[in-house]
Amino acid sequence: MLILLVAFGAALGLTLFTVAMARRYAHLLNDHDLSGPQKFHAHPVPRVGGIGIVGGVAAGLLGAMLANRVPGPQGFILLACGLPTFVAGLTEDLTKNVSPRRRLFFTATSAALAVWFADAVIQRTAVPGLDWVVSFPIGAAFVTVFVVAGVANSLNIIDGFNGLSSMCGVLILACLCYVAAVVGDMFVMQLALVGIGAIFGFFVWNFPAGLIFLGDGGAYFVGFYVAELAILLLHRNADVSPMFPLLLCIYPVFETVFSMYRRKFLRDVSPGLPDGLHLHSLVYRRLMRWAIGNKTAKALTRRNSMTSPYLWMLCMLAIVPAVLFWDNTPVLVGFILLFSVAYVVLYWRIVRFKAPRWLVYRRPTDNQRQ
Repeated sequence: MLILLVAFGAALGLTLFTVAMARRYAHLLNDHDLSGPQKFHAHPVPRVGGIGIVGGVAAGLLGAMLANRVPGPQGFILLACGLPTFVAGLTEDLTKNVSPRRRLFFTATSAALAVWFADAVIQRTAVPGLDWVVSFPIGAAFVTVFVVAGVANSLNIIDGFNGLSSMCGVLILACLCYVAAVVGDMFVMQLALVGIGAIFGFFVWNFPAGLIFLGDGGAYFVGFYVAELAILLLHRNADVSPMFPLLLCIYPVFETVFSMYRRKFLRDVSPGLPDGLHLHSLVYRRLMRWAIGNKTAKALTRRNSMTSPYLWMLCMLAIVPAVLFWDNTPVLVGFILLFSVAYVVLYWRIVRFKAPRWLVYRRPTDNQRQ
């Protein structure tokens, strides 16, 4: 628990310092583009929250080393492997000049480094045919790199509202921490605790006030960190089902896959182009009916933050059964299919203005206020 507090304190202070510096160097750190399809903030905000998270993870690992805890130098090796991912994303946050393809390339580079130096490799999938592929070292490395890059990108895809991606990262890490404790894997458990503390240190300033955003650097790094710990847990513990990490991450992963399908086959545009039709965007525009009305900065920030809990609940629909049945592959596969169907049904109901009434937030009338 001490390393969690150390990571939290370091991330909290470093993120606050970043927010303060953004006032002096607004031209460098703030996101001044308020017109994009996925822009829902009311005024320029720094989008370099990954600085605090990476700093918090480093502080937590240092604290673990000084206290002779399990992660030690191996934790820093994993952190070093993730630096290409973070630096590429942070460069995009500062310059707006790094394409998604380049960011994915550097994320894949980080994953390859983790395969080589941290032994974070997928050798079991419970998928017919794919298990044969990962039985070969080169096949296992290729699949691992693909999975890590995909998960990291998926956490960036859902990073649209205050607290959404970061809280999903915390929930996933908490579940990894629990299962690691159950199977006695102190290494993964304590790395998860460090990640939880670091992300919470950022979260305090991000939700609900939106003083700083995760940014590409933060989102890609959190995705990389989550994916690597899930792979390490699977690789080091034969009792953990290969479907457990997939169900844990199914919300951001399925959001990404569904968005690619929707853009390519339904809209006939490039799957890499941003749009405003993600599920979280629709929740904001169509479930938060009170978004039509008061346009003050305070009201817009509140609406932004009020959107995230809807998606946290969706994320929990996958996380709860994943924790309960972490070692039961058939049951996990069933919940993966169930979540996929539920997601598609919910999406199409919202997009056709047929969302369940209990999901729709309506502003109270004057009589109700009284």
